[in-house]
Amino acid sequence: MQLRRSFALTTAAVALATAGLSSCGFDYATDREYTPGVGTNDRDGTVDVLSAVVVSTEPGSGTFIASLSNGDQETDVALTELALTDGTPVELEPVVVGKGALVNLAEPAAEIKVTGEFAAGDFVELSLAFDNGERVVMDVPVVENEGYYADLDGPAPAEEPTEDAEHSTESEH
Repeated sequence: MQLRRSFALTTAAVALATAGLSSCGFDYATDREYTPGVGTNDRDGTVDVLSAVVVSTEPGSGTFIASLSNGDQETDVALTELALTDGTPVELEPVVVGKGALVNLAEPAAEIKVTGEFAAGDFVELSLAFDNGERVVMDVPVVENEGYYADLDGPAPAEEPTEDAEHSTESEH
């Protein structure tokens, strides 16, 4: 009887210790929101700004692309202003995001042109203002108008043939 009780207590202690060691605990990465991707996310306001990027065909200009998700289930919210934080304004027709809706500025590609001193690979600091009075400031990556982002800043540039492709074409003739 004593042996069974010792065995049961030992088994219970090992089970509790194992459960404590295998759990994630508090404030670990598995407890936080994470969306893998190139763009920047901001979920602090009523409107979540998701996967924000500036798609650029040439240095100094690009198109702002993001998804805007309205968390307000009772009121439409509009993006009314966009500017580089250095003061450079961006011309923008207000983008209305319906109650509880999502607007993807890539489908179709938005005509929100951004100009400034930047090139693909840089980050630009943008300020977004909404008609509900909220403002968001984000560091947004500048990506090339190719691959996943092709044609979002006008037609993607044609790829130039590589030296290997030129040599193989010449040797075929």
